[in-house]
Amino acid sequence: MSDQVRQNGGAAGVDEPPLSEQGSSIAGSSASTPGKRSQFLSATGWMTVVLSAMYGIMYLDRVNISVAAKDMMKEFSLSNTEIGLAFSAFAWPYLFGQLVGGWLANRFGARLTLAVCGMVVAISTVSTGFIGGLVSLFVVRLALGSGEGPSFSAATQAMRNWYPNTRFGFIQGVTHSAARLGGAIAPPIVAWLLVIAGWRASFWVCGALSFIWVVTWWWYFRDDPRTHPSITEAEVAVLSPTARMSRKSRTPFLALAKRIGSVTAVDFCYGWMLWVFISWIPLYFMNKHHLNLKSSALLAGLTFFAGVVGDTIGGTFSDWILVRTGNKRLARNAFIAVALVLAGSFLFATMMTMNVTLVAIFLGASFFCLELIVGTIWAVPMDITREYAGIAGGMMNFGFGLAGIISPVVFGLVIDKTGNWDIPFGCSVAICAIGAVLTVFMHPERPFIPPDRSSAILEK
Repeated sequence: MSDQVRQNGGAAGVDEPPLSEQGSSIAGSSASTPGKRSQFLSATGWMTVVLSAMYGIMYLDRVNISVAAKDMMKEFSLSNTEIGLAFSAFAWPYLFGQLVGGWLANRFGARLTLAVCGMVVAISTVSTGFIGGLVSLFVVRLALGSGEGPSFSAATQAMRNWYPNTRFGFIQGVTHSAARLGGAIAPPIVAWLLVIAGWRASFWVCGALSFIWVVTWWWYFRDDPRTHPSITEAEVAVLSPTARMSRKSRTPFLALAKRIGSVTAVDFCYGWMLWVFISWIPLYFMNKHHLNLKSSALLAGLTFFAGVVGDTIGGTFSDWILVRTGNKRLARNAFIAVALVLAGSFLFATMMTMNVTLVAIFLGASFFCLELIVGTIWAVPMDITREYAGIAGGMMNFGFGLAGIISPVVFGLVIDKTGNWDIPFGCSVAICAIGAVLTVFMHPERPFIPPDRSSAILEK
């Protein structure tokens, strides 16, 4: 394998444009080619908008329950442990959906895969407004996880086809910042809907947005960007060949899982912290600091907004480091490790004070640092493999899903047993430290070569 291919992290035998060429070409990709009408945004720009909308809406559908939880607990007489169980119901199918989303997108295309996933999300979100107790709540959260589980890994495969490798951190960062924006606007929007129409209406409104996105996605997206009617020559010039499996091809799942295992472990640590934020922060402000619904929703929203900024900056800065140094371990591993340490440190600071203003500042800083990670860690599977980027991303995010099963239940159980919010917070700080250490074992600089191809290379 040539040094150029190894540096770019593509699949074996697939050449990609040099980093410098990709960086300069993408900067001018919004310009129209001769014979094409001038556009407000390039096709890739509009694709970024559509993908970002998906991430934002799906996160809105995911976290709206954290604001409605207080009213739901009261209406159905649920304990913290029971509502934590309902939170974790989402994570079970989400966990296993990670493993199939990239494969489905590779086999059937991201267009069909994400359209089906979006419909499942829309129907399950609307159905949440009709539940009658814990069992039905558990069922609709399972359905929601079934729709969202395959989505992000399927979207990663779409990104791998639509963006050059010097923009992996950027596109993952921007789309995940949209996800956190969905999380940031969920508390005030859902709180407002709770006041004027009740908690059930909040799920109906969120579900309607998902239906609108599905129609837009099916109309605009193409699995091969080269077939899009608005794509320009400048955009096509920096792309790798579109990855798509034939129906007879075999996926090296075991070899790929071993290759991604260390990234999965780090993602578990990141996911543990994230689930703490998206599941418990509104209730934390209400129960520990005795704030009303309006105040807790506002502070939770501000905390999530800090994550929006972190998402955008993190992926972009990681890509900048990569272009400047050509060192993927510095741009990915070291960057993630520092962010985890800072996130844990600021969370620890919240345990040292009861001043609500300081707590809100420390939580916002912690979530900002935590979200510096997401675009960067999602870029790692894309660095490692072009052909199996979606599948590798799903394997990585399996750690996030596993954390989502364990974290909410353990958190709620500890609070029910002890009434002390500092204990689960302290555990989260320790997990951040472990994740920082585990980054040493990630190797984004080494492209994945399937066993059959590596054997052929050795024979040559």
